[in-house]
Amino acid sequence: MSERLHEKLEILADAAKYDVSCSSSGSKRKNHNKGLGEATGSGICHTYTEDGRCVSLLKILLTNHCIFDCAYCVTRKSNDIKRAAFTVQEVVDLTMNFYRRNYIEGLFLSSGIFKNANYTMERLVSVAKKLRTENKFNGYIHLKTIPGASDELMHEAGLWADRLSVNIEIPTESGLKLLAPDKNIKDMIEPMTYLKKEIIRTKEESKIFKSAPLFAPAGQSTQMIIGASGESDKDIMHTANKFYKGFNLKRVYYSGYVPISNDNRLPGLGSAVPVLRENRLYQTDWLMRFYGFHVQELLNDQFPNLDPEIDPKLSWALRNMAFFPVDVNTADLQLILRVPGIGVQSAQKIVGARRFNKLGWDHLKKIGIALNRAKYFITCNSPITDRKDYTEAKIRQFILNESRSKFLTNGGQQYNLFG
Repeated sequence: MSERLHEKLEILADAAKYDVSCSSSGSKRKNHNKGLGEATGSGICHTYTEDGRCVSLLKILLTNHCIFDCAYCVTRKSNDIKRAAFTVQEVVDLTMNFYRRNYIEGLFLSSGIFKNANYTMERLVSVAKKLRTENKFNGYIHLKTIPGASDELMHEAGLWADRLSVNIEIPTESGLKLLAPDKNIKDMIEPMTYLKKEIIRTKEESKIFKSAPLFAPAGQSTQMIIGASGESDKDIMHTANKFYKGFNLKRVYYSGYVPISNDNRLPGLGSAVPVLRENRLYQTDWLMRFYGFHVQELLNDQFPNLDPEIDPKLSWALRNMAFFPVDVNTADLQLILRVPGIGVQSAQKIVGARRFNKLGWDHLKKIGIALNRAKYFITCNSPITDRKDYTEAKIRQFILNESRSKFLTNGGQQYNLFG
């Protein structure tokens, strides 16, 4: 790899790290004993395909030049940073060289905007097309599409890429107008609408014609920046719910704002990245998608923001104690899913196991539920000699105390979905 190409890779992989719609983790492979190549972690990330497989991707921008001046974006035109741009062929060659060395299984390609939307989108599409047609590349490709690009380019992108995404960036239209006055929410909605229709149409065609071409088989996604423009958690999750329902999105990603300037419209330099808030939003997203919760149950005018101390499932349960305790031996699956400490797989195991035997505490422990939480919300086939009519506040405190005790014992902190 030439020195200039290596410099471009460092610049454009670093700029791509702010896009979280490809869940990333570092990769570092040193070259030993005159092996082929060396991966220093630049641009390598992990994501998941439609069938659940984890794949390593080369994650880069085509360029960090941009015609827009969005206050929250590190690549905005007024920012004094080192600029770079790949040619189409350079991205193709990088992808194939990394792939041949078994560093990656695919490509995640985004871009700042050269000249205009169509000019940039043409180049993104050209990368994917060259990989598929000239290099016979069958790995995973995720393209970040450019709002405002033509339907024709969006269609061609869907023919070559596995997943397409259009970032709505800021959760509300008023926030977008404040921080990115040159952008229009309509330019983001139109391509998402087009992609939804094309994905549905091509899926229907594939049922009739086996030779029908694939079109974005892994669907479409989007991303919202969190903490840049003052929206409540209710605003954010109601927007996410609207996009899930209206555009059949596979995922909405939530990216805590990383302070990059002293613009008075934004949190100042040195402000903390809202990592915990981001985690709580993902937990809420999970409840909506897999646990049967409606967004209005979790966030509404009375409760516009998530509780930073406890996860949203526990928060809902404590506000709705009339639903509990739940008898795990008789309750339906949807009600068991609402018990804190019981995940989807555990709930399904409970429903399956109770057909053969009445379940007690020992059975539930073996199934793997978090009894330190669930015990306050369930009954089973074993008596509880010390059960008391604890108040919501007492239960909350007991669980928090136990969680803090575990934190001190482990000597570290991790954010889990519903641990």
